[in-house]
Amino acid sequence: MVLLENRGYALPAARLGKLCVGGPISLLEVRFAVAASAGELREEAGLVVSPGLVPSAARISRRAARHAEAAAAYLPETYRFVRRLVALCPYVLSVCIAGSLASGGFRETDDVDLNLVVEDGRRHLAYVAVNVLAYLHAMRFRSKPVDQCTRRPLAPRLMTLNLVLERSQCFPLVRQDEAMAFELLQSVPVFGTGFLRQVLAANPGLSSAFPQLLDLAAPVEVLPRRRLPTALFPAALDRPARVLGRCAWRYMQWTRRRSPEALARVAFVRETMRPYTLFERS
Repeated sequence: MVLLENRGYALPAARLGKLCVGGPISLLEVRFAVAASAGELREEAGLVVSPGLVPSAARISRRAARHAEAAAAYLPETYRFVRRLVALCPYVLSVCIAGSLASGGFRETDDVDLNLVVEDGRRHLAYVAVNVLAYLHAMRFRSKPVDQCTRRPLAPRLMTLNLVLERSQCFPLVRQDEAMAFELLQSVPVFGTGFLRQVLAANPGLSSAFPQLLDLAAPVEVLPRRRLPTALFPAALDRPARVLGRCAWRYMQWTRRRSPEALARVAFVRETMRPYTLFERS
């Protein structure tokens, strides 16, 4: 529950049972736990919540109910974007959809969060590539509804890099805690699923927290027709990409300076992703 509520959402009892730490439990077991919690848990608006989230339960439920309709227009575009990304960036080893599009609470004003694993020495290169390609992609969606987090000049914020790891950072992962395991569990692989299974096998702490991860599968595996040669992207390009990326990051933070909501969201995501965040404050 803490992992869910830290991200600002809740689940129906049946779905909650499938995502329990230590492995799935039945609907009956979930309802027994709620009844035995002495008020620490309750069902409200069809969701299992703690008392602190009761006022938000109806809003969360309405958002989840609209997910399928809102996501239908953006999933095909996400696949299109990922296909283009992996074709032009051969150093990308895996891509997962994360955030609200993966967890079931997507709204038309949301952006699409992506988690990447790339070859060593290409993290900043991937950051710049995703942002350039995302900006070009978003030019087709200038009429897309936006909020304080997705509004930006000329084109909306649509495809966003949530987390990027290098190959060597995965073997092993520094973090194999429940929060990192839950991040992976709540993401949807769309490219490089076989590689992700290797990562899980090399980091047993993740599947120890959530054995459900051993059933990792991609509903849709994006396969580009061809990819550019890897030799076009030597690791030496990562240094200038880091400078460019840091400048772009600072500019985006500057554009958010009058939006406490957007700044708080960025701060939360960066805190949950440590020590894997890019561009730590200096």
